[in-house]
Order: sequence, then structure tokens, then C-alpha cells
Amino acid sequence: MTRKHWENRPISAKEFMRELRRLEKGSVSRRHFLAVTGLATATATLAGSMPWLKPRRAFAAGLSGTVNLTTWPNYHSQQNLDDFAAKTGVKVNMSVFGSNEEMLAKLQAGSTGWDVFVPTNYTISTYQQLGLIEPLELAKLPNYDAAAQDKRFTAEGTINGTVYAVPKDWGTTGYVINTKKVTQNPTSWKDFWELAQGPLSGRVMVHDYQLTTIGNALKQFGYSFNSNDEKELGDAEKLLIAVKPHLFGINSDYQPSMRNGDAWMSVCWTGDATQLHRDLPEMQYVIGREGGEIWTDYYAVPKGAPNREAAYALIDYLLTPDINAKEVKAHGYPSTDQRANALLPKETLENPILYPAKELLSNLEFGAAQTLTNPLRAEIMARFKAA
Repeated sequence: MTRKHWENRPISAKEFMRELRRLEKGSVSRRHFLAVTGLATATATLAGSMPWLKPRRAFAAGLSGTVNLTTWPNYHSQQNLDDFAAKTGVKVNMSVFGSNEEMLAKLQAGSTGWDVFVPTNYTISTYQQLGLIEPLELAKLPNYDAAAQDKRFTAEGTINGTVYAVPKDWGTTGYVINTKKVTQNPTSWKDFWELAQGPLSGRVMVHDYQLTTIGNALKQFGYSFNSNDEKELGDAEKLLIAVKPHLFGINSDYQPSMRNGDAWMSVCWTGDATQLHRDLPEMQYVIGREGGEIWTDYYAVPKGAPNREAAYALIDYLLTPDINAKEVKAHGYPSTDQRANALLPKETLENPILYPAKELLSNLEFGAAQTLTNPLRAEIMARFKAA
């Protein structure tokens, strides 16, 4: 409906609220809302109390140089990053890491040059305690709407009422198998580790990331994914040392090896499984029935970010509902934002890789902050890799 339909009569309160709710949900554009309500001339006055009416920042205004994004493998739409660069003149320089421990160590060493990075839920409290990330200025993120977020996946970005990180997406950690090569039908982590030492020897990969590698070894014994118990970690280490000679590789970027046939099974995150299955339907995703990990990743700004304004502009751009939906379509990780989800096709919303059955999710655990800094876990991972 355009403004011309409303020109000869005032808009009713009921009609105004209906259009306002549509705007908040992202189902209509700001331009549409202003047109049908006749508020175009009043926007500047109302913006202070209704931040969603603020004109979207002219992304190019006052921006220059390069914005350095530190993230995970296979995790963004390159087209979206290219479009951001075209709109702003700011090039996106992307660095990829395979573990949160690696990100933490890099930040603690100082002088990273990072502007934006993508930490996982359980790490944010540690970054905050160490003074490595800044509280976010939400006024610089007009496209972030806390009310539109799935609350199951947002809590750990806010500490003592202050927002330090805003959610990107969520997912699970399972494993992917090439069913053209693997005749067995594994359903558990016990199956995974037994196949790795038996019929699939030399064809299996695990993450270069202690949380998931040690965590999924713990599941073999029925222990918590987050266990820091010395005896339980000792059992996990024995298993990993026994498996090590049978592995094809230890790498968090396992897609290339799965695609070229060098590896037939690998520990895997949701989006990688989505991408692999989309291109190669024989790639099937398994969530171990004993449990494992569920997680949320966030956008955060490290203290001392050299191109801070561009950092906020990039985060805000990627949180725009239509851009966020394009991200989901590209990387295959489910969004926490209801506005983006409303723009996704039915086949995406019904994809069991992105949205597993409730009974598979029920045994999953969010990572615990103590696992990030436990020196015993770090030592076990180092001995495993060196074995």
C-alpha cells in the first residue's frame, strides 16, 4: 500500500500499530512504513524514542580503509562481503581460525589489528574478564533487535546487563560421513571412534580444537562434553592417543579433504554439513545420540580495534534481516533472528541438518567457560597432536 491511498484521511491508531508491528518484524521496509503512515517529515523527531525509525546509516559515510574480520572457516557469504565493500569503499580482510583457544591466545598477545571477530558463547565471559572486548554501542547497530532474537541463544553476550556481543547464528557439532564410501550406519560417538580405529583407519578427521575433540572423546564414556574431571579427561586422552595413528588429519577446515575423497568421515559443524550435503548428497550428518555440543557464535569488537567505525558498520550490515537471510542461505547455519528466518524458504527451515529433531538436541550441551582456560585440557590437546 502506498501513501497515496492515505492522503485524504488520517491513519487510525489501529492501522498505525499494525504497520508498526510489520516494520518491527522486518516484513515491510522503513520506506513503506513512513509512506503509509505519513511520518516521513516527522522521522527526525521520533527517532529518539523509536530507534527503528532512524534512517539506516549511510554505510559509506565517514568510512575508509580496511575492516579486519576474524572468523571461522566457510562461514560467510562472499557476495555479502563484496557488496559491503562496494557500498562503503571499505575492503573486508578475512582471517580464519580453527579454535577459540587460538583466538584467545592471539588477542592476549596483543596488536592483532582485528576490528570484528566471531567468538563462541562460552568464551565471551573470559574475554570480558580479561578486558579484551569492548561493551557494544547499540546505537551504532540499528539493525540489531534484541526482541527478534531467540532467547535460547543470546544470553551469554550480555554480562551484568551490558551487551558485549550480538548473536550471529547457532548450530551443533556432530560428524559427517561419505555414504558412498562408508557402508556402516553410525549413530553415536562410540561408533565414530570405533570406525576411526577400524574400517575407516586413515580416512577420519577431527577438529584442531580442544573443546570439540576432547569433548567428543569424553562422550565415548558417557561423560559430560564439558568435563574438567582429571580422571575423565585421562580416559579421553587415552582414547585420543590410541586413535591418533589412524587419523587422516587434525584440521578444523575439513571440507576440502571430504570433498576430494581423502577423508570419508570428520567431526563437523552444522553449516559445513549443510554445504557438503548441498553439493554432494552422499554426505550425511550425524549427531551422536549420547549428546555433544550446541553453540551460538557472536559478533564482537576487540578493544583497540583500529577501524572501529567500519567494524560497527560491518556488523550492522550483516545483521540486516535480508542480508542475514542471504548469509544463512550461503553458509547453512541457522539464524537466531526471527526477522531473517521469516525471509528463508520453507526447505531451509525444514532442513534437519539446520534444525535437528528435538530428541537429538535434548542431550546437547553448551560449552562451559572453564573449558577454555583449563591448562589440563590444553596439555592433553598438545600431547595428542604431538603423539
